[in-house]
Amino acid sequence: MESFKSLATEVINIEQQAIASLLEFVDESFEVACNYMFNCKGRVIVVGMGKSGHIAGKIAATLASTGTPSFFVHPGEASHGDLGMITKEDVVLAISNSGETGEVLTIIPVIKRIGARLVSMTGNTESTLAKLGDTHVCVKVEKEACPLGLAPTSSTTATLVMGDAIAVALLNARGFTADDFALSHPGGSLGKRLLLRLSDIMHKGDRLPLVNQEVMIKEALVEMSEKGLGMTGVTDSDGVLVGLFTDGDLRRILDAKTDIHQDSIDMVMTRSPRVAQADLLAAQALQIMEEKKINGLIIVDENNKPVGAMNMHDLLKSGVL
Repeated sequence: MESFKSLATEVINIEQQAIASLLEFVDESFEVACNYMFNCKGRVIVVGMGKSGHIAGKIAATLASTGTPSFFVHPGEASHGDLGMITKEDVVLAISNSGETGEVLTIIPVIKRIGARLVSMTGNTESTLAKLGDTHVCVKVEKEACPLGLAPTSSTTATLVMGDAIAVALLNARGFTADDFALSHPGGSLGKRLLLRLSDIMHKGDRLPLVNQEVMIKEALVEMSEKGLGMTGVTDSDGVLVGLFTDGDLRRILDAKTDIHQDSIDMVMTRSPRVAQADLLAAQALQIMEEKKINGLIIVDENNKPVGAMNMHDLLKSGVL
C-alpha cells in the first residue's frame, strides 16, 4: 500500500492542476456573470445539491460578507415553498458539476418565470443547466482527486475557488473596505481587530496615571503603583504631555543611583514619547507597540493633553492580542 504521505501529495497535485486550469474559464462569460451580480438590485441566490450545495453555502456566505447581499437556497426545499424567497430583482447562481442535477433543473423554469437572472456554474458546457443559464461559468476539471473518480474532490475545490474569484472581483469593484468588512464581522477576534478602538479600552479619568513634571520621582512611583499600568504620563502646568516614565525607566535610574526623594521626574522621564489618538484602532496600536518595542501608550487629544492610557495587558484582555 502507498504511504499516506504519497497519496496526500498526489491529491494535492491533482487539485492544484484543477485550480490552475480555471484560468482559461475566467473569460467573457465570467465578466457577464460578475456584471449581473454587481448590478443586481436584489440578492444573489446560490443553489446547489449535495456536495455542490455545501460549496454553494460557502460561496453565498463569502459573497454576503464581502459586500454582495446573498444567501443559500436548498433546491429540494425550493420546490416546497422556498422559491418564494426569490424575486425578479435577484440573480440566481445555480451550481451543479454535471449540470444535470434533477433538483436544480426542476426549479429553473420557475426561476425563469419569476424573471430573475440565471448564472449557471457547471463542469459541462454542453449540459442542460449550462445551456439554460443567461450566462455560464465553467469549472471543468480533468479528473477528480478521488482515485475512484467518484467522490467530488477536485470539482468542488475548483467550484469554491471560482466562487472566491467572483466574490473578490465584486469586492474590489464595489470599493469594499476593511471598515465595511468589520460591520458584518462584529463578533470574535476578527471583529475586535477591525472595530475596537483605543477609546473603548483605555484607562481614563481617575484611572489615568499622570503627574506634574515638577514632582519628585517618589511621587511618580506612587502614582504608577496606584494606577497599575507600569507607567505614568508627565505633564506641564498647562496639562500638556511632556514626557513618560515607565518601569523600564525606573530600573535604569536605580542602576544610576538616582535619588528618588530629591530628584524631580522631569530629570529622568522620556521626553516626546510615542502617543496615540483615541480613535486609533486597537490593532494598529498593537502594531505600533510591537514595532517600537514599548509596553504602553498615552492617548492624547488634538492639543497633546492626555485623555487616556493603555498597555499590552489591556490589548490582551480585549482579545486583540
